[in-house]
Amino acid sequence: MKVRYRAVVDEYATAIRNGILPAGTRLPTHRALSAEKRISLVTATRVYAELDGMGLIRGETGRGTFVRDIALPVGQGVDQQAMASDVLDLNFNYPSLANQTEQLREAMRQLASTGDLESLLRYQPHAGRKIDRDIFASWLATVGVNPTSDDILIVNGAQHGLTVVVMGLLKPGDVVAVDALTYPGFKALAALYHLELVPIPAGVNGPDMSALRQICQQRRVRAIYSMPTLHNPLGWVLSHAQRKELAHIARAFDLLVIEDAAYAFLADHPPPPLVCYAPERTVYVTGFAKNIAAGLRVGVVVPPAEMRKPLERAIRATTWNTPALMVSVVCGWIKDGTARRMESLKRRDARQRQAIAREILGDGEWISHANAYFIWLPLPVEIRAERVLHRLLEQQISVSSAEPFSTSPNVPHAIRLALGSVSIDNLRLALTAVKETIEYEKDL
Repeated sequence: MKVRYRAVVDEYATAIRNGILPAGTRLPTHRALSAEKRISLVTATRVYAELDGMGLIRGETGRGTFVRDIALPVGQGVDQQAMASDVLDLNFNYPSLANQTEQLREAMRQLASTGDLESLLRYQPHAGRKIDRDIFASWLATVGVNPTSDDILIVNGAQHGLTVVVMGLLKPGDVVAVDALTYPGFKALAALYHLELVPIPAGVNGPDMSALRQICQQRRVRAIYSMPTLHNPLGWVLSHAQRKELAHIARAFDLLVIEDAAYAFLADHPPPPLVCYAPERTVYVTGFAKNIAAGLRVGVVVPPAEMRKPLERAIRATTWNTPALMVSVVCGWIKDGTARRMESLKRRDARQRQAIAREILGDGEWISHANAYFIWLPLPVEIRAERVLHRLLEQQISVSSAEPFSTSPNVPHAIRLALGSVSIDNLRLALTAVKETIEYEKDL
């Protein structure tokens, strides 16, 4: 029977890899496979489990077992692939303004003329220089965080900020509650540090708080990771009542709250950050990749005082200190108002791109925020996400599937479109291609 089992696995693997069974093909049920190949039902289940482990198929509850598109980069949407110059990238967001290069050139000229340039060549304190932390404290006060300079840790971008939080405050095996669809970078961190992610089902415009409470009653949850303002990928902005309830649950079950504010600058007049609702247990993390530039790896972490030391140790272990040169550029732009002007222009740019998306995609069931740089586009039940991604790649357009964002075993058939990394003209071309590809798949 072992020989027969291996023969069936090899037969299907060869057919998939040679394109005889194309992406999206529905495979026989376990029972039908058992009858067709004259193997036991247990063996049929084992065949599909091995093919799934090889990354060739995936099962979907209530829908069946389908062939994956193995031509796509594994984990597309998490591991950035080298893009050819003619590929339209709707996979990653790195929004840029037309004059940012010249602004950087001018900032470097100004920095070169300062008398303190030599100090930037030396090691810095692990948390960053006090003069820089003072500037970041003033910046954060304008969005309601109100830290002192002693409350701030400067890090190498928001992703590094999340990393030091995980390293410093969590341990392998800890259970962390996350949205059923969440930021892929946190999923990657959880896998690296062996955290168990428990998905919170979606409610109306946010996580289902009653479901979160039930999860905490059933499991020993250590922390919750949340993007309360401009959630990636769904664009939520949690209301005051939702934030208050989340803080209440966190206190009731003694949860660490990790607040990711990377996209919060895009929201107009949101409620105060979560850290204002539960300051004694919330670690606030943000960066300057989206609102200024992805290449400036600068971010800040604001923890409760008792959590500061382990986070400083994590900074020391991973990078020692943030590059002072980049921090100085960001601080200069904060002081002279450039950073705020960039944020305002990017909010306007994001609104324009959302308007273009509405014009081209129509008023379908896609999900977003009026100021977001991304769209969540659920696909009709009969359309396979892998086929859509494959056809778009053939047209030199890269988008992300739902898989990198999903923390649930049942991955939704949807795609996420990043709107901020191509020109307006190319965005129109790419979105038109997305619409036509979906319509083509419907016709099939």
